[in-house]
Amino acid sequence: MTIGRRERLAAMRPRIVQLFGDNTRTIARVEQVLTLMEMAWHDCYGDVAPPHDVLANVLTCSGGTLDGLIDAAHLAVIDSRDLAVRASSVG
Repeated sequence: MTIGRRERLAAMRPRIVQLFGDNTRTIARVEQVLTLMEMAWHDCYGDVAPPHDVLANVLTCSGGTLDGLIDAAHLAVIDSRDLAVRASSVG
């Protein structure tokens, strides 16, 4: 069964709120960045969305900031292995 983008974002919503707060505008921005990351992932790798561990690493590396999220999403598409190393060092 295929899960759509809306369902994937809804499933991530609790973690997004935990990291970024419950401001509606901020959550919308986070979802925009994650949507762009999915589109880039699809263009680069042919998969509909990044694997769950990549998404988890992006959120971990974001540090709860939009700047951090943009950097982590970019790194995820460029080299998800580097992202995994960065996520493992976040404490």
